[in-house]
Amino acid sequence: MSFFSSQSLSLRKSAPLTDKEFDDLSTYIYELAGIEIPKQRKYLLENRLRSRLGELKLNSFSDYYKYLKFGPNKQKEVEIFCEKMTTNETSFFRDAKQLGVFRMAVLAPMLQKLKQSGKKQIHIWSAGCSSGEEPYTLSIMLHEMLKMSIMGWRIRITANDISSAMIAKAKKGLYSEHSLRNTSKDIINRYFTKEPGGYLVHPKIKKNIVFEKINLNDTAALKKIPKSQIVFCRNVIIYFDPPMKKKVINSFYDNLVPQGYLVLGHSESLHSITNIFQPMRKPGGIMYQKMD
Repeated sequence: MSFFSSQSLSLRKSAPLTDKEFDDLSTYIYELAGIEIPKQRKYLLENRLRSRLGELKLNSFSDYYKYLKFGPNKQKEVEIFCEKMTTNETSFFRDAKQLGVFRMAVLAPMLQKLKQSGKKQIHIWSAGCSSGEEPYTLSIMLHEMLKMSIMGWRIRITANDISSAMIAKAKKGLYSEHSLRNTSKDIINRYFTKEPGGYLVHPKIKKNIVFEKINLNDTAALKKIPKSQIVFCRNVIIYFDPPMKKKVINSFYDNLVPQGYLVLGHSESLHSITNIFQPMRKPGGIMYQKMD
């Protein structure tokens, strides 16, 4: 999940966003989702929300702020607001080099150890899953590694995002060629069906995944996620301020079993946030392990 596309939206003539309105709206989304909108991004927030003012026939951002907090469809509007503030640019097998490191240094040894112990079950949490490409990629990876023996495993991938629209798209599992731009033809042929609207994920890949809407700022909701051996949270925490980053990372730490792994985006780091994880540095990526 990533935030703030530079693509301009069609603008409606209305009063410009004032500093007070920006403060009100940015504070509200921070309290709601932990997303920090720096002052220099004011124009992006204005561009993103102006089209919504037109749809609601509102004349100012103050009117929208009141509608957002006190309107008759508050819950629905909060979802729309979060969707307006997020850009979900992703793809299958995104950051292939990092995934290769993860496969060889983390996933393969873990599967071997679980097999030897007789506990053939694994839970992976994809936090901030956007439109589903990441958890489906992880499911495909498990199928590729375990082959037919996967039938003897209990596998669950919990996939969460703050956007209801993204969760609905992920559940549908229908993707364009652009989403599959980093995917080999062999993988596409094995795990997708060509449909008039795109490529549909095979049911055997879907059945291991549970998609649910979640807000990473909701500590109580995060505590309900089943204990995980691996947590993926790529390209999300970079948009949080330091207190929110620490809060979310602590939730991941609490969720992970001992010796479990946290995987962040290739440009993200826990440096200066926390030292509760042990970094595993490999050419092409860093993984973080819970040592206790």
